[in-house]
Formats: sequence, structure tokens, C-alpha cells
Amino acid sequence: MLTDPIADYLTRIRNAIKARHGIVEIPASNTKKEITKVLHAQGYIRHYKFDDGATVQGTIKIALKYHPATKQPAIVKLQRVSKPGLRKYASCVDLPEVINGLGIAILSTSKGVMSNKEARKINVGGEVLCYVY
Repeated sequence: MLTDPIADYLTRIRNAIKARHGIVEIPASNTKKEITKVLHAQGYIRHYKFDDGATVQGTIKIALKYHPATKQPAIVKLQRVSKPGLRKYASCVDLPEVINGLGIAILSTSKGVMSNKEARKINVGGEVLCYVY
């Protein structure tokens, strides 16, 4: 039993990047699917696919993105912010800025899961799930 499935999701991606894997498979949930969509929209992963047939909950297959010449990963760091023991929330005026705008913070808002840049545009706050850069 996992106490923090989002931390497990981020750790699986981190480990796959360190091992230079091209594809990583992760057990699915609705929140993980939305985080994957945000990572793809912001250009941190190449492709993703949701497989619902393999298990009851399904799986997410993520194709990781690397620079073609230098083989450096697009994701340098994934950092979990809000944890089950200590939730972190940010209002629309206090949204975090990651590395002066070079990275993103992924938020869970009342309008869905989105990046800090999208949340700033529509003027909503929420729980800060993680930082990506």
C-alpha cells in the first residue's frame, strides 16, 4: 500500500531518467494522468499513452525526452512539494515561480491540475503538487 502515489509517480520518472530509459510504465490514477498531460503540454516528456486494459487501474506509459545531441534529459529535477503529512497551498497572488520562470510548478486547483503559468492566467490558486525543471 502506498501512502503517497504522486511521490511514487515522480520517483519512477526520476529513476527512469537516471537509468537513461526511453519509456517508463506507471500505475495510473486520474491525478497522475492529469500531471502527465501537463508535463507533455509543457514539453518535458515526448509522448504518453494510457492503457486501461492491463490492470484494474490501468497504466501510464511515458516516453521520456532527451536532447538529441547531448543526450541530456529534458527533466533535470522533479521535487515533491505538498506531502500527505504537510500540505502546501498557494493563493493566486502567491503562486510559486520556479527558477525565475524557467521551471514549472504543478498545481491541483478547483479548475483541475495545471501549471503555475496557466493558474496565473485564470487567477486561481491551489495545492502545489511538485516543481519541475
